[in-house]
Amino acid sequence: MGTIREMIEEMEKETLSPYATLSQNSRGREKDEPQCDIRPLFQRDRDRILHSKAFRRLKNKTQVFLTPQGDHYRTRLSHTLEVSQNARTIAKALRLNEDLVEAIALGHDLGHTPFGHAGEAQLNELCSSGFLHSEQSVRIVEKLEKGGQGLNLTWEVRDGIRNHKTSGHPATPEGQIVRLSDKIAYVNSDIDDAIRAQILTEDDIPMEIRKTLGMTTAVRLDTLIHDVIIESKDSPVIKMSPEIEEAMSDLRAFLFANVYKDSVAKVEEVKAKRMIKELYLYYTDHFEQLPERYRLMELDGETKERILCDYISGMTDQYCITKFNEFFMPKAWVVDGF
Repeated sequence: MGTIREMIEEMEKETLSPYATLSQNSRGREKDEPQCDIRPLFQRDRDRILHSKAFRRLKNKTQVFLTPQGDHYRTRLSHTLEVSQNARTIAKALRLNEDLVEAIALGHDLGHTPFGHAGEAQLNELCSSGFLHSEQSVRIVEKLEKGGQGLNLTWEVRDGIRNHKTSGHPATPEGQIVRLSDKIAYVNSDIDDAIRAQILTEDDIPMEIRKTLGMTTAVRLDTLIHDVIIESKDSPVIKMSPEIEEAMSDLRAFLFANVYKDSVAKVEEVKAKRMIKELYLYYTDHFEQLPERYRLMELDGETKERILCDYISGMTDQYCITKFNEFFMPKAWVVDGF
């Protein structure tokens, strides 16, 4: 009798779609290691991401609204969980590998900076070799986690993380699911948060988009997920129907114009970018103040620019503010006894 893992792998082979990525067919890890007797490869990758420090930091990183004063706005962590839920729903319906989509979904935004895309844009301007959160997510799981050892994830999970961006081309249908699930999640949740913040009302959304996708956030989410499932059934390609895809693209363009680029919520981003820039310049001149494990990366051939990006992008919003205050804000003069 085989191990529990081997029994699960056999179940995958018997029950999943012929287009599914089977655990036993993985291209494997960069560093060979013994298999778990209970968990297949992709389930084990999911667990490693879930227990990583980078994953825990997502709870204090901006999704859209910077350090919002309210308990119900999305953070980068809640966004990640919504992407995972969308992806698993689609994968289950299409009989694809749920463990693989969940691992990719949970890891896709690990490399995001403090203050969301504003922080990413600022580091991209400062670093001569550029900065992209999808590549940083891969760098975290390959090199930075576990004190520089990385998580040693499978090729398929790393490919899905790297290619979750709009221009990406994931090699597996599970990676394609996450790529679409990410957009479905943020388009709907960001509208919900914008309405909560009184930046938008439901009636501001163009009627043609609402007629196609639905009149509420919940209905639009349902429409988009159903469409992906219906259009992708019995196919190796995960896609939307042309009508629904066009409507979602229009909705995304509406968000960029009215929330992401031109709203009262974006005013604070100027300050956030300035903080990141000043910290980057400060650490450039005071490299010795970085934690030792980051300084030692220079001995492995890493440039100071890349090391600074690693350190600053890993900060939470609040830690970034704390370090800025420590270096640039004057402290009150205190005399003992008074």
